[in-house]
Amino acid sequence: MPASPLAPAWLSFPEDVNALRPLEWAAGVSRSENDDALSIQGISVTDLAAEFGTPLYVMDADDFRARARAFKNAFDAAFQDICGGVDVYYAGKAFLSFDVARWVKDEGLRLDTCSGGELALALRAGLDPENIGLHGNNKSKAEITKAIEVGLGRIVVDSLDELERVSQIAEQLGKQANVMLRLTPGVHAHTHEFIATAHEDQKFGLSMVEGDPLLDGAGEVEGKSPAAVAVSRGLKDPNINLLGLHSHIGSQIFDTDGFALAAERMVTFLGAMSQDHGVVLKELDLGGGFGIAYTEQDEPRTPEELSTQMAEIVKSTCAKVGIESPRISIEPGRSIAGPSTFTLYEIGVRKTVIVDSELGDSPRHYVSVDGGMSDNARPVLYDADYSAVLASRTSQADAIISRVVGKHCESGDIVVKDAYLPADLTAGDLLAVPATGAYCWALASNYNYLGRPAVVAVSGGEAQLMIRRETEDDLFDRDLGAK
Repeated sequence: MPASPLAPAWLSFPEDVNALRPLEWAAGVSRSENDDALSIQGISVTDLAAEFGTPLYVMDADDFRARARAFKNAFDAAFQDICGGVDVYYAGKAFLSFDVARWVKDEGLRLDTCSGGELALALRAGLDPENIGLHGNNKSKAEITKAIEVGLGRIVVDSLDELERVSQIAEQLGKQANVMLRLTPGVHAHTHEFIATAHEDQKFGLSMVEGDPLLDGAGEVEGKSPAAVAVSRGLKDPNINLLGLHSHIGSQIFDTDGFALAAERMVTFLGAMSQDHGVVLKELDLGGGFGIAYTEQDEPRTPEELSTQMAEIVKSTCAKVGIESPRISIEPGRSIAGPSTFTLYEIGVRKTVIVDSELGDSPRHYVSVDGGMSDNARPVLYDADYSAVLASRTSQADAIISRVVGKHCESGDIVVKDAYLPADLTAGDLLAVPATGAYCWALASNYNYLGRPAVVAVSGGEAQLMIRRETEDDLFDRDLGAK
């Protein structure tokens, strides 16, 4: 069967519909020699489905830890002669559980949280508060209070309003707050609009553009940018321990030029602040957002490539502006969690429709699975692309352009928009979607009253339930009318 005119330009017709593209899968995933089913560290997905049910998030825990270790080692090596190494903050929003928090700690990483719940989990998991950060553009009084009370390593302040709020709470508690200032370096990353976070017209960060009209007439800060004003206020405020600056240009980014430009602008700004105040801030967080492979169109950079380029730009810019390099930190959350996990579904209803295209009528195969937007909201939120493979067996049937859809009462409930899958898929077959370790379980919902799936972690060839599946009792427990 030839390639379909319905396929996007980037999707190639497969030579082997059963093949796995290594970049999209955890290291432990392969085809079983016994029955050709997908396996992880030698455990067949058919056995996992029988024991734990579907939908099911299947995590290669050893792969997760290896990726965490790779980022730490690569960035430490690249920056060793510049600033003595790098603090790697795992972004908890990608995927967070008690086990994950402990793995992060064991591998020498720190943890970035962005809510009171994530912070509570980190503390209960036994992480040192000094190795935890708190993010967010609108932190509550309770969240800020908790962070200051426990002596959190950093509170990433997002606005002048929040800087004042943190100062007031710190004064009430009789303590200093450790603060990083999140700036918007004006770099429009090549990614989806909703996950590009360093341009001016969005909710995050302090602008570096001078002449904010809302600051006119503010005495010594007149004509300055909000970022410069925040530095000035933070250095003068006895309730604030101003550690340094933070930037984040977005997520799922492959073009390293954006990271380089952001780093150059941030270091240059540090130099300007040093001239204004006679103080070189000690820390600089360059964020994360490093892209991963969801489909064949994605070619992620290695930690070695990323660290080498970022180290070169920091070193050269620091020399140019005449300052010593601050301590560098990064946040590669998606790049660690994403490829470590795949989602396992059971196929139910199938149908073929005829679609009118420029080259005539063409068939598209619709494959319905037992999950959907409640376990992976990224396609409907960001128009994200994924791939899929038949997991419970191999097939010699023709490859047909297919769309994997969920069971929710929404026409936009699409899991994989475009994939070539075998034409002989049948009810009861298992389908696997790779690279679902980041922002899938974290964004999971109970839409249509579906329980959130379980998470199974595989390590050393053994599978262990890490997060159990939600039951009907769980769903009804908070509804007081059910009592």
